[in-house]
Amino acid sequence: MKLWKWLGVAGVAGVAATGVVIARDQRKRSQVTPEEVRDRLHERLAQTDRRA
Repeated sequence: MKLWKWLGVAGVAGVAATGVVIARDQRKRSQVTPEEVRDRLHERLAQTDRRA
């Protein structure tokens, strides 16, 4: 019975950790302005053009 208890605790900890990672990522994305996104996309496009 103790094994199931520890597996449950580990599962809850995993779900909580995943939630923290998702929340942190969402916070980063919400701070980026549309102009910054556009500039990054243009930079990526320029890099791929140089490689090809």
